[in-house]
Order: sequence, then C-alpha cells, then structure tokens
Amino acid sequence: MWLYLLTAVLLLAVRWFIRDRQKIQDIKDKFVLITGCDSGFGNLLAKNLDRQGFRVLACCLTQKGVDTVQRNSSSRLKAFLLDVTDHISIQKLADWVQVEVKEKGLWGLVNNAGIATPVAPTDWLKIEDYQKVLNVNLLGLVEVTLTFLPLIKKARGRIVNVSSIFGRISFAGGGYCLSKHGVESFSDTLRHDLRYFDIQVSIIEPGFFKTAATNSELIVNEQQRLWDSLSLEVRKSYGENYFENYVKNERKVLNKFCDSDISKVTNCMEHALTARHPQTRYTAGWDAKLFWIPISYMPTVFVDFLISFFLLKPSNRVQ
Repeated sequence: MWLYLLTAVLLLAVRWFIRDRQKIQDIKDKFVLITGCDSGFGNLLAKNLDRQGFRVLACCLTQKGVDTVQRNSSSRLKAFLLDVTDHISIQKLADWVQVEVKEKGLWGLVNNAGIATPVAPTDWLKIEDYQKVLNVNLLGLVEVTLTFLPLIKKARGRIVNVSSIFGRISFAGGGYCLSKHGVESFSDTLRHDLRYFDIQVSIIEPGFFKTAATNSELIVNEQQRLWDSLSLEVRKSYGENYFENYVKNERKVLNKFCDSDISKVTNCMEHALTARHPQTRYTAGWDAKLFWIPISYMPTVFVDFLISFFLLKPSNRVQ
C-alpha cells in the first residue's frame, strides 16, 4: 500500500517538474509591457526579457528612468513615460502601444509600479496618506489593466500583478497592506473572468526585499513628517521617546529581513510570462515562504502574538 502511494507521489512530482519547465515559443514576436521600470524589480525584469529577445515596452515614472533603461538595453526595448495615477498619461501610453504592437496584440502586462510609504501607526495618518498609496498600487493597476485588456485578449496573453506577502496578512498601518489585499482580490476576479479567453493571470507575492520602496531613509523621512504633524495629545499617548525608538526598531527589522537578491522576484515574473503552464501565485523570498505564508494560516490570536514581536509598543499604552 505504502509503496503504491509513494510511487504515485513520485510520478506526480516528476510530471509537475516536466510540466513546470515547458516554455512558450516565438518570444521574438511577443510584446511585454512593464510598469515601474525606473529601478528595482521592473528595471531588472525589462533588461532580462530584452536579453531573451522579447519586445519590451518599459514604462518609467521619470525621464531619468526612461533614459537609463533605454541606454542599457538593445534597440528592441522601447521606454515610455507613465504615471499610473494619471488617466491622460495612461491613454497616451495606450495610443503609443497600439502603434507598436499593431495586430499582434500584447503578450504580457506586468503591473509592477508601486509605492510603500507612508507606513506608520494608523492614528498618525490622514485619508490623503491612504489615497496616495491606493492610487498607485491598486487603482492605477486596475486602470492600466482595463485599458490594455483588448490588446491582451488579441494575443491571448498574460497578466502579472505584483502584490506582496502582505496581501495575505497585514503587518503595518497605512495604505500598503490595504492596497495589496485589493490587488489579490482584483487578480482573483480577473483570473476567473478571463480564463474562458485563454488568458493567464498570475500574482507575485514578494517578502522583504531591498528596493527603492523599502529604502529606510525614505520611510523614516516620511514618518518624521507624520510625527511632526501629530497633535500634542497623540504624541503624548505614545510617549516622549517613542519616535526615536520606533525608527531604530524599523531600521533593525528592514536590515534584518530585507533580501538584496531581487532576482528571486524577477525569476517568478519571467516564469509567469514564459512558461507554458504558469502558476497562479508565486511567493518570493525565504521570509515569505518560511514565516509569513505559514503564519497566515494560523489562528488570529497566534498571528497577533507573533507580529507583536516586530512592533514597538507605546510607552503610555494601557496596562
């Protein structure tokens, strides 16, 4: 009995291994649009796909990003300025892409553009702080996807949405976790709706990685702005030295957990675009695989207990 069971498991594993490594053909005729290529995941992915022969359409927020990615790539790659929070900017991009792809359509759309800050305790924040993050990470992603769906349908292509492990479990206050929960939900709905059109939708769930979004100085400067704007009553509720200790704790967490090898994320993106049978979800990073994913299935009381070790407690908290 056990021998039959073990044989069946091994055969399934071999089948999965072979199936997982099957690749698509004719990549030189396929266009891939990537948002957020100024740096980090998007920048590295654009360069890697360009080397493989894809027709990469790299979107950057700044002219410096456009110039840099264009200069370091082949003539196949073309870069374009894009602000995913600006409807007019998205429409200009759509007109440009239509001219580029013509009747071939768009094989891949990688919604990578995103921001993390401000991240802070909830009562430090205003509605504008939430809107800032949601407009980029969620609403911008939705509008870009809706805009390019006709071209993706034409190519029977792929949509790759960059979420986060914190789309499964909330770790810090602010719009980041909220927006990533939204990306997960939107992607699931999109996958159900588009499966009948032979379009694959994949979600990338990175853990902590060293990127522009997790730059500790950027995060601290934003938190300093928030702390300075708080009322005296709120600051007293946290304690006199809270902010200084909060910053130290945050830098400690980021330095300890952030992985500098961002290829672990771009490898998942590449597989989602090039595999004949892409996965629905890709989890990148040891912390995501070994810590965040397991605790996301635990009872809430255990999750709250474990996360409390990462968070600084206010000195004037209720005992």
